[in-house]
Amino acid sequence: MFEGSIVAIVTPFKDDKLDEKALEDLIEWHIASGTNAIVPCGTTGESATLEYEEHYRVIELTIQAVRGRVPVIAGTGANSTQETIVMTRKAKELGADGALLVVPYYNKPTQEGLYRHYKAVAEAVDIPIVLYNVPGRTALNMLPATVERLADIKNIVAIKEASGNMAQAGEIIRLCGDRIAVLSGDDFTTFPLMALGGKGAISVSANVAPVDVSAMCRAMLQGDIEEARRLHFKLEPLNRGMFIETNPIPVKTALSMMGKIQEELRLPLCPMDSGNREKLKKILTDYGVEVKSG
Repeated sequence: MFEGSIVAIVTPFKDDKLDEKALEDLIEWHIASGTNAIVPCGTTGESATLEYEEHYRVIELTIQAVRGRVPVIAGTGANSTQETIVMTRKAKELGADGALLVVPYYNKPTQEGLYRHYKAVAEAVDIPIVLYNVPGRTALNMLPATVERLADIKNIVAIKEASGNMAQAGEIIRLCGDRIAVLSGDDFTTFPLMALGGKGAISVSANVAPVDVSAMCRAMLQGDIEEARRLHFKLEPLNRGMFIETNPIPVKTALSMMGKIQEELRLPLCPMDSGNREKLKKILTDYGVEVKSG
């Protein structure tokens, strides 16, 4: 259902408010560049600092701007199961094609608790659900055996696997087969994960290089390993650059340098260190991205 290059799109701000025009322009650029689906309100979209009405407005505006041309997978995860249900239900009402649900953070539930959390949401809201495992953010790793159990629930259709552990990703694919699509959650793992049978990526780098990320995923899905490998190595410096500071600081700084958004983040995220800014500017320039400011 969901495959290829799926951008975890940034939330552009202007004077600490959602910059609706900038978001609409980004969406048009992505669709023209071959992006296969859009995730608003993920980690890269600074979901943790969006108020509820802002969160819903970002989802609503994304759906309106996309106009059915690609799927919209709304980030609606929280560390409360009931809150997750409320937000996921709202995303469905707004017209989202799916929901991305992060592993509940801070609570550190057991694997059984994780299973019950996702099962409760899936039963409460009839929408395609993408699991999101990112232990570096949540302090909890969803194990392959838990994913295998969840794959039996009909509207749990995919997982964004961002543990960075290729052995774990491979084990999920082995256990689940075609019952669930495994998507890379770390750009540096997209090529090897797809070689194991993954279906694409929910990507940070696609914010900056949508054409190349889309082309790499498409090449892998079509079996053109050599072309995909070429693009993987081309993208690697950019992939590393997107994480020289906490995501989404580098990607929003890069998009600002490209003239696509204002350079605004919400505290506790703050502007990039000057030394890292110069490193990022060189990475972009070497990649061939036109830098207009910064």
